[in-house]
Amino acid sequence: MEFIKQFVFSFFGTIGASILFSIPRDSIIISGTVGSLGWMTYTFILSKYSSPVAGTFFGALAVGIIGELLARHLKKPATVFIIPGIIPLVPGAGMYYTMLALIEKRFLDAANIGTETLFIAVAISIGIVISSSLSRSIKRVQKKAQ
Repeated sequence: MEFIKQFVFSFFGTIGASILFSIPRDSIIISGTVGSLGWMTYTFILSKYSSPVAGTFFGALAVGIIGELLARHLKKPATVFIIPGIIPLVPGAGMYYTMLALIEKRFLDAANIGTETLFIAVAISIGIVISSSLSRSIKRVQKKAQ
């Protein structure tokens, strides 16, 4: 039941970001699904390995790969699916708690939370870069084969 609830919440959160970023109307539901699949990947990895950084990396990688595949299939830019799709993975709470710890002069907590938040942000970017590079490599190989 918890997985279904998280799927639904991440779906609507991604749809909200899609509307905010003014993506085409025919892609809103699809981008919501991409974001939900990325979040479910994150949740699965987090439950198996208890690592939010690894979960975020694989969630972002899933969003990137699915976004690139859908972009090719639907003939739209990949950013239409990837940008709203990573919104559920963004470590907003980590940034908030880092700033709160700094304001409350709990510098050790701020360093710990801030470091994990930074690693999560880097994991998102690496996951997207790897999926984008993989897509470009596949396109290059297909072009050479023709």
